[in-house]
Amino acid sequence: MKNTTHLLGGLALAIVLAACGKSDSSGSAAAPAAAAAAVPAGDQEEIKLTFPKEMFIGTPVPTALPNLEKPDPTKVVKTFMAAKGTVNVAKGKKVSSSDSAPIIGDLTLVTDGDADGADGNFVELMPGKQWVQIDLEKAHDISKIAVWHYHKQAQAYIDVLVQVSDDAEFKSGVTTLFNSDHDDTSAMGKGADPAYIETNHGRVIDAKGTKARYVRLWSNGNTASDMNHYCEVQVYAVPAK
Repeated sequence: MKNTTHLLGGLALAIVLAACGKSDSSGSAAAPAAAAAAVPAGDQEEIKLTFPKEMFIGTPVPTALPNLEKPDPTKVVKTFMAAKGTVNVAKGKKVSSSDSAPIIGDLTLVTDGDADGADGNFVELMPGKQWVQIDLEKAHDISKIAVWHYHKQAQAYIDVLVQVSDDAEFKSGVTTLFNSDHDDTSAMGKGADPAYIETNHGRVIDAKGTKARYVRLWSNGNTASDMNHYCEVQVYAVPAK
């Protein structure tokens, strides 16, 4: 009788352990599935930027800007991930400026999709603090903004700000995405972003999905002259419906 009791107890214990083992196995298999579901697949794609040919030949002239970054080719942004369907929504859009009659070029060059720095492909604005503004026509969730100033010379543009807003006059709801005005010369707030030497790679600015209709870019001359130049501005987002 005692042996029978031990035998029955052993069988019961085996059944319980088997059940526990099945439960543990099922639980561990479910964990990866849950983790995969938390990261949606296929909703992003790689956006590859198209760069113009390198224009500058020679030795860069040293500049005295205290916030000038040291050039590092390894940090050049050539591609980025963004929502599927992301395109340059600024292409062909209307451009206005604080200088309504540019010294060289036409404002349409800013959004023509061509970042070439050759003569005839850039706009030159008056000296001092000036801006260009792009009307995207509708509010967009902006992923990145790519900017090319004049890059035929190795120069840095001063007090560069990139702002977005839904107000065409930029009096309200303004978000600053980039600010290299380290000493608040432009009276628009001190910026922590570095000044940089212009190249054919331009500068890609992370807009972090900020929603806005208008993009405004400021500069205050450059290290070679007091003039302000733009070859191209590209704004990346999924077209708004």
